[in-house]
Amino acid sequence: MIHPTAIVHPGARIGANVSIGAYSVIGEHVEIGDDTWIGPHVVINGHTRIGTANRIFQFCSLGEAPQDKKYGGEPTRLEIGNRNTIREFCTFNVGTAQDAGVTRLGNDNWIMAYVHLAHDCQVGNNTIFANNATLGGHVHVGDYAILGGFTGVHQFCRVGAHSFCGVGTVLVQDLPPYVTVAGNPAKPHGLNSEGLKRRGFSAGTLAAIKRAYKLLYRSGLTLEEARRAIAPMAAKTAELQPLLDFISVPGRGIVR
Repeated sequence: MIHPTAIVHPGARIGANVSIGAYSVIGEHVEIGDDTWIGPHVVINGHTRIGTANRIFQFCSLGEAPQDKKYGGEPTRLEIGNRNTIREFCTFNVGTAQDAGVTRLGNDNWIMAYVHLAHDCQVGNNTIFANNATLGGHVHVGDYAILGGFTGVHQFCRVGAHSFCGVGTVLVQDLPPYVTVAGNPAKPHGLNSEGLKRRGFSAGTLAAIKRAYKLLYRSGLTLEEARRAIAPMAAKTAELQPLLDFISVPGRGIVR
């Protein structure tokens, strides 16, 4: 299953039923899980661990040194979960000693061409990154978030679960869960209602999330006032607790 022109370091750990395409290069500290398919001309380097049943297309560069001048060659890591699709020309860097020391991509993510995950990014499960979506360093992305093509996320931003970024969005502040944004800089444009329906959110839950959205964005309340108003609602609707937790954490400020 390994093409004769591929270069696989003897120290690399390769699982069962792994396919490695022509001219790909696998480094010494790389671990690749069972049933993973790697296309031609892929370079996987650094302390990189890849789970099972991933599909990694040609010309990707995974596990290289971070694009951070402070990086001094520390043995930081890249961890990729299971069942991810990673399309052409993606670049994922390892972490830095200034953060957790690891860049992570979870499970069942759909990563399109030319996506960049910078050092220390933490990406959850079931996300979709369209072509040319780019994360600066230390960005956290929640489950089921969708980033439209050419979305750019500033370093240290948080992207909440089930949120949606339109094409060409520039995100320089935190994006709360469930919210749709677009523009440069990003502005709120309602809820990701269609996505929530597809994931089985009930009509009652959607109504509660909509009420919370109105408090946060259309009531004229300050962020602290909106947080206090949403708190008793979260006690009755569990799906509001992630939103409340998100806006309660100090960060770069939320998109408003």
